[in-house]
Amino acid sequence: MVRDTLTGSRIRERRSIAGLRQADLARQVGISASYLNLIEHNRRRIGGKLLVDIAAVLEVEPSLLTDGAEAAMIAALREAAADLGNAGAEIDRVDEFAGRFPGWAGALTAAHRRTASLERTVEALSDRLTHDPHLAASLHEVLSTAAAIRSTAAILAENDEIEPEWRTRFHRNLNEDSLRLADSAKLLVDYLDDTEKATERRATPQEEVEAFFTGRHHHFDVLEHARLSPEQVVRGEPGLTTDAARSIATTVLEQYARDAAALPLAEMSAALSEWGLNPAALADRFDVALPMVLRRIAAMPEAALGTEVGLLVCDASGSIVFRKQVTGFALPRFGASCPLWPVFAALNRPHVPLRRTVAQVGRSVAHFDCFAVAQPRAAPGFDSDPLYLSTMLIVPVAQPAQTDVPEVGSTCRVCPRGHCDARREPSVLSEEF
Repeated sequence: MVRDTLTGSRIRERRSIAGLRQADLARQVGISASYLNLIEHNRRRIGGKLLVDIAAVLEVEPSLLTDGAEAAMIAALREAAADLGNAGAEIDRVDEFAGRFPGWAGALTAAHRRTASLERTVEALSDRLTHDPHLAASLHEVLSTAAAIRSTAAILAENDEIEPEWRTRFHRNLNEDSLRLADSAKLLVDYLDDTEKATERRATPQEEVEAFFTGRHHHFDVLEHARLSPEQVVRGEPGLTTDAARSIATTVLEQYARDAAALPLAEMSAALSEWGLNPAALADRFDVALPMVLRRIAAMPEAALGTEVGLLVCDASGSIVFRKQVTGFALPRFGASCPLWPVFAALNRPHVPLRRTVAQVGRSVAHFDCFAVAQPRAAPGFDSDPLYLSTMLIVPVAQPAQTDVPEVGSTCRVCPRGHCDARREPSVLSEEF
């Protein structure tokens, strides 16, 4: 039934809501009750002055009687029926239902929207529990710390002949593990808390450190001129709320101070003006290791470089230990990054500098020059294997020199590449992304 033939049904519905008898409404608008009965059963069309008079008696706008429910409600009802499948809904009479019972129609569409929203929430939470490595790591941290506390407590409870020195050590371990468990539990609760009170969602010390560096554009003038020590910079920072975050920040700032001492700002700026962004030439000019040059370039003010740059440092496990974001190159906060990045390829060729131009795919393709090198974090010994860190400088390029630029993603979960030998799991994105 088409919508413009439902005016009578809407008149009948509104008359019932107003508590008027059919004969009373007919008398007030000057027509017979039998004629109004034909109108209300959609057997006579109505318009003009009579429609206006009836609307005035019912105290509604005439358009409410002629237009009825909004098209969005009709579409929502059809969608609800389609989602339910073969549930016996009379699809061909949905317009009549919306016109005669707008309240029930609104309640049904609202219930359908809420059900759909709850289903999406359940799916998102299920996916988050299954695929969020940070959540898994946090739960592992809580459980392992609790196990350590239980083991230490069992040793103290079951052994009466522990020497005082060892008893003191066990007590110290209990105290430290208890503090670590409390911090881990609090961060986990903050991470899971979606209430309005949880406005800051930095769930890990690494995130706090990243926000600390980002807020200062990765440049610390007080360290450039040695006006403050790294410990003093960290001590006065309210954004670093845990001992772990302060420890990480101090370590990174100590390295920053060493880089600044070896490559002073003024001399580095002059060398950049002469050589440009050429890490190998700069390393030779200052007689320093390439990773230091890459870190130093990333810490320079953007005005001195003429462009923004990003930095990525990972260890031999592929875990990202430091990052500086750059526009267009997506760096996942949690989870495994794209294994095609040059920073990981450098781990396979220690001490060998790599320069690769890559295109990171997404809604728009962006091109970057990546300079990467892997070197031991400390001098290796005869009785220990070297522990490598790989450092990659990321420089945006407007137009790559080569035509065949390899494509990389951010992480397999959100990479739209259809065919990739490095893919670990299917993407959640559609092929039309």
